[in-house]
Amino acid sequence: MRRNRKRSLTPFLAGMLALIVAVVVVYLGFTKAIPFQHHYTIQAAFRTANNVKKGSPVRIAGVNVGKVTGVQPLSTASGQPGAVVAMQIQDQGLPIHADAHAAIRPRIFLEGNFFVDLRPGTPSAPILKDGGTLPVQNNTAPVQFDQILGVLHASTRDNLQVLVAELAKGLSGPGGMGYNKALQYQPSAFKNGAIVNDATLGQNPHDLSGYVNGGGATAAAIDRNPAALQNLLTDFNTTAAAFASQQSKLKQTIAELPRTLHAAQPAFASLNAAFPAVRRLVSDLRPAVRSSGPTLDVSIPLFRQLRSLVSKPELRGLVHDLRPTVPALARLNRATVPLLQQTRLFSSCQNQVVLPYTHQTIPDNFFPATGQVFQEFPKPLNGLAGEAGTGDANGFWLRVLLNAGNATYKLGSGSFFQTALPIMGVNPPKSLARPPLRPDVPCETQKPPSLATVPGAAPAQVKTSMSSPRAQAMYAQARAGTVRYLQAHSRAITGQAAPATIPDITPAQIQQLAAQTGHVGQLNQLPALLRRAPTGGPGK
Repeated sequence: MRRNRKRSLTPFLAGMLALIVAVVVVYLGFTKAIPFQHHYTIQAAFRTANNVKKGSPVRIAGVNVGKVTGVQPLSTASGQPGAVVAMQIQDQGLPIHADAHAAIRPRIFLEGNFFVDLRPGTPSAPILKDGGTLPVQNNTAPVQFDQILGVLHASTRDNLQVLVAELAKGLSGPGGMGYNKALQYQPSAFKNGAIVNDATLGQNPHDLSGYVNGGGATAAAIDRNPAALQNLLTDFNTTAAAFASQQSKLKQTIAELPRTLHAAQPAFASLNAAFPAVRRLVSDLRPAVRSSGPTLDVSIPLFRQLRSLVSKPELRGLVHDLRPTVPALARLNRATVPLLQQTRLFSSCQNQVVLPYTHQTIPDNFFPATGQVFQEFPKPLNGLAGEAGTGDANGFWLRVLLNAGNATYKLGSGSFFQTALPIMGVNPPKSLARPPLRPDVPCETQKPPSLATVPGAAPAQVKTSMSSPRAQAMYAQARAGTVRYLQAHSRAITGQAAPATIPDITPAQIQQLAAQTGHVGQLNQLPALLRRAPTGGPGK
């Protein structure tokens, strides 16, 4: 009969099951979380965690969406203390964006427990990943009452007392009456202020948030240089003191302000009328402003190179090295002025007188010029260079061609010269007076010299003849000496012996030599020149 009876739970097993069920119910009742399941967690950095502890609630718009799971101290790079608060967020609080804002707020007045007030951020921002961290600039902590009292030092409290006392003085007597009279303008002032405050919200979404972000960036930029901010406040204090010292004049100025504003109303009206045109101008300039970004990007390397160019190793160093020479260059510039004046006179003389002279052609009927003066002038240089073509240690050898002829002319002082052809005239003739020269007149204003001349008469000629006995004897003697010299040196000069007799050259041989050298035309003109040549004098 015992084998057919059903087995029942022992009291121990029943107690264990009841205890397990109670533990699970209590856990679920207090934690409100399913065990062994991963939850979305984020972290937020604060400058101070106040009294936030593990288990403190996390709220969005006053609704609990999570809890604090841990608080850890944080040491920043600047040495300032901080804290990292870990939070577990339920599904009803998701999503959390990267620009979310966390604030620690008290749960009761002044002191007591704290909670984390979480703002999930804007939908346009990216979603914060699981385990992500909100930076400290996105988060704020409450100001404690002791911190407020700590800021109010003795000097601050004294200044506050002075402020209250001065405010009492200002509101006593006429000041209070003036304030009471000003109350009648408060409704319109508040109305206009409300309009201004409504305008600060902007016309498009996120205008106010953009303004706040810009203001935050400006405040951060000011905060980066406390010394400059301190100087600004000091200078403002100096400016306020200057206004206070001129209180009576400032009062007169304020009294004139209504009339000034009344007179300025037409100007404001004209300015308001000009705004539409300005708006159109701004709209037209917007593409140019947008394109200025790429232009500046392209110009930045150029400005970097220019900055390097004016650096100390480059132009700045060069200027420093050249600085001692600047006074000397200044003195040189002053001394160069007279030289440049003379150079200008010389250049003008060359352009106005010398160059026109070189472009003239010498008029001559007997020996006509083949070119202008600047073309004819260098032609004799070849002959002069050929005269000294060779030389030795004693110097250059000059080859001089001696010529004799029937026309003899006296040079005076017992000297004479002979030519093969008679002289037909003198061109240019010897001048009886010096050409005009005005050293007191600028060369550029003087008349260029003229090359046109009238040929002068030929000098007196003494015609010689080889038919006299003495001339025949001297010619025979010279001819014999020449023949002996040629016979003695012919082999060394020509490489063969000279003939026993050397005859005189004949007219036919002269014609043949002229044909070989291309001078037949000149040879044919010789009789005509001889007929035109003047004759006279002894031995005619």
